[in-house]
Amino acid sequence: MTTANDKDAHFNMAYQQIRPWDVWDDQVLDIMMDLPREQFVPLAYRSLAFADMRIPLGHGQVMMEPRLEARMLQSLAIQPEDRILEIGTGSGFVTACLATLGNTVSSYDIHDAFIQTATEKLSLLGIGNAHLQLGNAFSAELPAEGFDAIAVTGSLSQYSDHLERLLSPGGRLFMIVGTSPVMEAMLVTRRGDKFVQDHLFETDLPPLELLPQASGFSF
Repeated sequence: MTTANDKDAHFNMAYQQIRPWDVWDDQVLDIMMDLPREQFVPLAYRSLAFADMRIPLGHGQVMMEPRLEARMLQSLAIQPEDRILEIGTGSGFVTACLATLGNTVSSYDIHDAFIQTATEKLSLLGIGNAHLQLGNAFSAELPAEGFDAIAVTGSLSQYSDHLERLLSPGGRLFMIVGTSPVMEAMLVTRRGDKFVQDHLFETDLPPLELLPQASGFSF
C-alpha cells in the first residue's frame, strides 16, 4: 500500500533530484514517480530508495542513482512500439521503466540471483513484456538490426561498435565509456548507414561484467 509519505518521497525524488539534472521529459518524470522504486531496492537499503546515491546490489554491482537512471531513459526517448535490449538487469527497476515505456524488453544479466529477484518484482507489478535472460548479451545470438533502443547499465572501458549492428534504423544506444573516476555517457543513433555519437555528460559507474568465454567484444 502506498502511503502519503511514499508519495512525497517519489515527488521529491522526481522534482528535487531528477528534474534539476536536466531531465525535462514529463513521461520520464511520471515513470520515476509512479513505479515503486523502493520495491526493487535490497531490503537492507530500503530506507535509501529515494536518496541521490547508488545502492549496492551485490556481486560488485550497484543500482544507479535515480537521476542517472532518468537521464538514460530520457536520452533513449523510448516510444510505445520500441523493441528494447537491456544489458545488465541488476535490480530490475530500469527494466520495469523500459517495459512500461516501450513494447518489449529483452534483458540480460550474468547473475542468476539478479534474474530471479527481478523476475519476481516485475511479476508482482504485472509487467509481462520484459523477457529476462541469464547470460552474456555480448555472446548471445541476437537479431541484427533487432532493437530500437539499447540500454547498457554498466560502464565499458572503451567504445566498441559491437552493439551498433543490433540497432534498427533510427535506433538509439546508451552507454557509459571510460575509466574511473571520469567516464562519459554517450548516445549513439543510427541514421541510415551512419552511427552518430553524442557525448552527453560525465559520470562514473562500475564496469559491466562479461563472462570469461564470451565475447567478440574487445577492450
